[in-house]
This record gives sequence, C-alpha cells and structure tokens, in this order.
Amino acid sequence: MDREMLNIFYGRYGREIYLYLYSLSGDLTISEDLLQETFLKALLSLPDGHANVRAWLYTVARNLYFNALKKEKRKISLEQIKETQESGESGILERLVADEKCRALYKAMGKLDKRKREVVQMQYFGNLSQKEIAAILHLTPENVRVISYRARRELKSYLEGEL
Repeated sequence: MDREMLNIFYGRYGREIYLYLYSLSGDLTISEDLLQETFLKALLSLPDGHANVRAWLYTVARNLYFNALKKEKRKISLEQIKETQESGESGILERLVADEKCRALYKAMGKLDKRKREVVQMQYFGNLSQKEIAAILHLTPENVRVISYRARRELKSYLEGEL
C-alpha cells in the first residue's frame, strides 16, 4: 500500500476507527496510539486491492486493542490503583456525557456482555453493516442479527428500569 492510499483511507476511516477504539478503551491516549498502530499495520501489510479495507481496519484495531488489554492486565501500577480509588466509578466517558439519557444508555451498555456490547458499538457507532460485523467477529450475519436484537431488547429493559 502506498502513502497516498493510506492518506485516503485515514481520511475516510480514521475518525470512525478512533471512535470505535475509544468506545472499547475509554481512554484518549490508548485510542490514539492504537489508531496509529492500526494504520501502520495497514501501511506495512494490507494487500493491494483488498476487498473490504474498512472491515480489515476494524479487525486490526480490535485485535490490537485486545492485545494491549492482555498486556495491561499483566501490569498494574500503584499510580493506577490510586487514580482508580480517587476517581471512583466515574470514567472519562461518563464525565463527557452531560445528558442524563445518554448517561443512562452508557450505563446500560456496560451491563451488556462483551459480545453484545461490541456488536451494538460497531452497528450504531461505527455504522457497520451486519455483514461487515459478521466478518470482523467471525460470526454469521444471522448470528449478528440475533445478538443485535437481544442486545437492543436488554438495553430497553435496562433503560426502562433506570428511568
């Protein structure tokens, strides 16, 4: 892949990949680092004429996030423990969410299991089709449809109990 194509892909998909990574990590710095790493991998190893670059970028970003998460689980510093104790349960996303309904939705999303939350994030925040999500998560489109339906149903019940 040449630099010109990389610039085009970065302009087209950079923001949505960043938002996806941010929705997974909840950390600006980690999201920025993983975004840069995703496009570095694209520059180094994306084959020319790849059929679905967007899905490939999401897959790479997702894999990089989970690899980074595994590394972070292995090391916890005293600073992180103190920071967590001082900040309590309020993360950066919750501070940014001013509207009460959005806060309730964010809270309800946290109650979903990892697979359902990931499908909803990709579908609604990443604007990916069910077919693209299926390719990224190695599921069938029908599985994605069912997971999405169940996640929305759970979100609705959480939100009705919350409001």
